[in-house]
Amino acid sequence: MYEAGGWVLLESTIADLPADLRWLYESGAVSLDQLAAMHRRLGVTSAADLAAAVQEHGLRDLEGFDPSAEDAIASALLNLRASTPRIPLGRAMAIAEALLARLRAAPGVRWALPAGSLRRGQDTVGDIELVAAADTAAPALDEIARAPEVIRCLHRGDRRVYLLIDRVQVGVRVLEPSNAGSELLYLTGSARHFDALQAHAAQRGYRLTSAGLTASNGTRLLAAGEDEIYAALGLPFIPPEIRNGDDEIAAAARGELPTFVARGDIRGDLHMHSTWSDGRDSIETMVRACRTIGYEYIAITDHSPTSASSRNLSVDGAKKQADEIARLREQYPDIAILHGCEVDILPDGRLDFPDRVLERFDIVLASLHERAGQSSEQLMKRYAAAMQHPLVTLITHPTNRLVPYREAYDLDYDRLFAMAAETRTVLEVDGAPTHLDLDGARARRAVSAGATVAVDSDGHRADLLERQMMLAIMTARRGWVEPRHVLNARPLDEVRAFIAAKRAGR
Repeated sequence: MYEAGGWVLLESTIADLPADLRWLYESGAVSLDQLAAMHRRLGVTSAADLAAAVQEHGLRDLEGFDPSAEDAIASALLNLRASTPRIPLGRAMAIAEALLARLRAAPGVRWALPAGSLRRGQDTVGDIELVAAADTAAPALDEIARAPEVIRCLHRGDRRVYLLIDRVQVGVRVLEPSNAGSELLYLTGSARHFDALQAHAAQRGYRLTSAGLTASNGTRLLAAGEDEIYAALGLPFIPPEIRNGDDEIAAAARGELPTFVARGDIRGDLHMHSTWSDGRDSIETMVRACRTIGYEYIAITDHSPTSASSRNLSVDGAKKQADEIARLREQYPDIAILHGCEVDILPDGRLDFPDRVLERFDIVLASLHERAGQSSEQLMKRYAAAMQHPLVTLITHPTNRLVPYREAYDLDYDRLFAMAAETRTVLEVDGAPTHLDLDGARARRAVSAGATVAVDSDGHRADLLERQMMLAIMTARRGWVEPRHVLNARPLDEVRAFIAAKRAGR
C-alpha cells in the first residue's frame, strides 16, 4: 500500500510487487521492512536497481542493513538472473512495439527506447523495460497505463510504472532528459559491457555509475544521450547490439568499429512465403506490403514438394505461380518481383525439384529442415552438395535452430563458412523469431571467413515483414555485419549478376 510521505508494505501487497522485488522477498534475502526501505530511500523496483545499489554500496547505510545483508542480496541476484524465465525476442518485440508507439506519442516525451537485452537484440529477453525522456512523467505514465493491452498495474511511482501484459511484466521509466543518456546506458547493459566501460573510465580519471560520469574533481557530467558518455571517455558510440563485454571497447578505442548494417541499407527481402505454401497472405498482399515498406525488389520463395509445411509448391504449381507473378509485375512495375523457391535438401544431398524446374526460378534458396537421423558429417555433405549446385544461390537459416526449443546443428561451422565463401553461396541471417539464424556470433565468423550473407525476414505474413526484417538486422548487427557483406544491400542489377555468376560457374 502507498501512503503520503512514505511507502508501507503489507503481506497482502506482495503479489502486486514488481517481479524482481517479489522474488527477492520470497527467496528470503530481505524482510518486508528492508524491502520497503530500499524502495522508499533508493527507488529500487528492479534487478537493475538492486545491482546498482549493491555495486555502489548504497544499501549498507539504510536502517536495518549491514554489509552482510548487502552480500546476501548480491548472491540472491545471481540466482535471480539464472532463474528468471526468458522471453523469445520476437514475442518481446511484439509486446514492446505498441507500447513504444504510445509512449512516443505521449505529451512531452522526447524519445522512447527499449532497454536491456531487448535493445541489445538478444535471442531471448529477461526483462521488458522501456525508457523514455520527458520533463514531466505523469502524462506519459497515464498514457501507457491506459494501453488496451494492460491487464493490471503492479506498481506505479513518480517516474516509473510496472504493468502486466500478456502474462509478462513490462517496466516503463520516464527519465529526466538532462541525464537520461546515463541511465539508458546502464539499463541497456550488458553488465559485462558496463563493467568494462567502468574500468575504461577509471583509466581516464572518471568514475562511472548507473547515475553517470563523475570527474576526479567531483564534478558530475550530465549526459542527455549515451553518445556523450562515450565521447567523454574518448570512444565512438558503441551500438547496443554489440555491448557484450567482449572486444567492443578495445575495438572502439582503436577506431576499428565498422559501419554496421542498418535498416536504410536493405534494398529488398529475398525470403518470404505466400499462400502457395505455408504463408498466410497472397503474393499480391505481400507485394503491396513490400511497396509500402519501400523495397526495390523482393523474392517470393515458397516451399518445395517434400517440405513438412502445411502446403507446398508443386511442379505444376510453380508454373502457375510464375504466371501470377508475371501479371503482378505488370500491375506493380515500381517493385521487382523475383520468382524464387525455398527448396529442401534431401537426405542424399539432392534437391527436391529437378534442375529443369529450378532453372526457371530467378533465385533458389536451399534448406535443411530435417536432420533425418543423420550425423554431423552427413549433414555437412548435404550442405556441400547444395552449395556446389550452380543453381543454389542461398542457404537459409543454416543452423536450423528453433528458439528457444531446439539447439543449432552440431556442425563444423568454420568449414561450412569457408565452403560458402569458396562456392560463392550466400548464407542467411533469418529474421523469423524462431530462427534468428545465423545468430550474431556465427554471423561474425561467417563474414570474417569471406562469406556473403543475406538479411531476410522469412516472412509468412504481410503485417510481420517489417518486424521480422528488423529482427534480422539486429541479429546481423550482433555479428558485426557491414553493408558490404550483405547481398540484399546491393542494387538489383548486382543481385542478378551475383546469381548469374554462380550459375555460369564464374
